[in-house]
Amino acid sequence: MSQKTRPDILVRTATPEDGLVVGPICFNAFSAISAAHGFPCDLPSSEAGIGLLSIMFSSPGFYCVVAEHDGRIVGSNCLDERSVIQGIGPITIDPGVQNLGVGRKLMQVVMDRANEQGAAGVRLVQAAFHNRSLSLYTSLGFDIREPLSCLQGQTLERNILGCVVRPAKPDDVNACNALSRRVHGFDRGVDLAQAIEQGTARVVERTGRVTGYTTHLAFFGHSTAETNVDLQALIASAESFAGPGILVPSRNSALLRWCLANGLRVVQPMTLMSTGLYNDPAGAWLPSVLF
Repeated sequence: MSQKTRPDILVRTATPEDGLVVGPICFNAFSAISAAHGFPCDLPSSEAGIGLLSIMFSSPGFYCVVAEHDGRIVGSNCLDERSVIQGIGPITIDPGVQNLGVGRKLMQVVMDRANEQGAAGVRLVQAAFHNRSLSLYTSLGFDIREPLSCLQGQTLERNILGCVVRPAKPDDVNACNALSRRVHGFDRGVDLAQAIEQGTARVVERTGRVTGYTTHLAFFGHSTAETNVDLQALIASAESFAGPGILVPSRNSALLRWCLANGLRVVQPMTLMSTGLYNDPAGAWLPSVLF
């Protein structure tokens, strides 16, 4: 891993059109590292990479950059700025330009941006089998906070006694944000509002009040709840999980055992890392691949 970056690496703001170039790079980078360690790739195709990054490069609330070397794009990185805590990723570098310091420079640029924007903290999720990224993020000041298990499948139980799961509505935002502040110390209201508008958000109610919510049971969705029972109800309500799966904190042994007993399978191990403000959650939760 390079400890320095070359001066001929240019980092600039990404445009939606850059997705056409960076999407295949993203797929190739994830495919290469996953195959080398015997894990499935997070993206099914180059087209999926193009679609994902084109959306992120054009979405309000995201700061995205690309790196250029010798006049061509060789990598990209994104920063989710929709909360006081910000999330980094996906970061991808062309496998053909490893050891030039591209990843370090892409990380430093978005970390500087987070500092300029006054972020209280920055987080990311990395593949636990990827030693190089773990080393890079640690050297940049990130601390390991939580081992995660990426799970896929459909639960045998389709509902949980005493819990009612329904689509989230705009009227639920205040209750969900208050819950998030109790569990995490901050809310992700912008993310939640967008998920409600897109129709992917759900809430769970017990005794007539909201006790948990999810923006999407998916790789890029997060969930927050009072108890494991509330999370179980949300998980059981899903016909399937979008993308590679959901991320369950591995130290939540009771929830992980329930998932395994209900037929879900572990796809890959991952790690939540952070720099800046971090509070141990005071409830049940599932992070997104950003945080």
